[in-house]
Amino acid sequence: MPELPEVETVRRGLEPAMVGTVITSVEQRRPNLRFPFPANFPDRLRDQSVIGLGRRAKYLLADLSSGDVLIMHLGMSGRFLIEAKDERSRPGVYHYEAGGDRRHDHVVFHLGNGLTVTYNDARRFGFMVLVPRAELLQHPLIAKLGIEPLGNELDAELLARLMAGRQAPLKAALMDQGLISGLGNIYVCEALHRAGLSPARAAGSLVTTAGRPTAGARRLAIAIRDVLSEAVAAGGSSLRDYAQPNGSLGYFQHGFRVYDREREPCPTPGCRGTIARMTQAGRSTFFCASCQR
Repeated sequence: MPELPEVETVRRGLEPAMVGTVITSVEQRRPNLRFPFPANFPDRLRDQSVIGLGRRAKYLLADLSSGDVLIMHLGMSGRFLIEAKDERSRPGVYHYEAGGDRRHDHVVFHLGNGLTVTYNDARRFGFMVLVPRAELLQHPLIAKLGIEPLGNELDAELLARLMAGRQAPLKAALMDQGLISGLGNIYVCEALHRAGLSPARAAGSLVTTAGRPTAGARRLAIAIRDVLSEAVAAGGSSLRDYAQPNGSLGYFQHGFRVYDREREPCPTPGCRGTIARMTQAGRSTFFCASCQR
């Protein structure tokens, strides 16, 4: 499933194509994805200008001139493809042919600038929802989301407050979307390794008896921001079905230290450990028992 860096990469790829132009028409080629489309979905989007394109956690948010916000989620395999009649007018640099079976093109946005943006989703776990802008923050998808890990809020002190008193494993607490929104399995594994913290330790162990962040909490706050920022800069991680909007693949997976590297030597300088894998809450956790404590 695309994680926060992949979704942010898609947002940045779609922004120059969609923002500031009009949606002239929409082709809705099936009645539903994970959920049914909103009633009169193509009609409600027709002739609307895209004022802005944001992201909250793993959701894309297209702000429309109608006063609605189009919430889009990529699910497991969702991707967007930008196409133009004249390829010279398509924004971005294109190195690869776009992936995806075109039989799974479910929504096509025709734009006033001559571009088309197609949503392709083989597994159909993604979805699109229209919400009045005034109700966005109270919408069930958005209301209970925690802080943004790439925002200015996340520091050691806040991390300590979020984790205080929690006996759940640290990895599980970090993936709780009500605490920190957008963190997923891959980048939590990577951040914990950089911080030298075991994914199995109690989340509350990041807090001293005086309620202050430990040295580990300070390392972790920095590691979370760094690993996400590097992944966004690298274009996201091209795992299985993920591709950038222009069809090119992200490449941050080549820089993974632990994820999917079971039995490989630990890359931490001076560590003689080996990357191991265990299952937590049905997900694979990759870590080094020698240097993550």
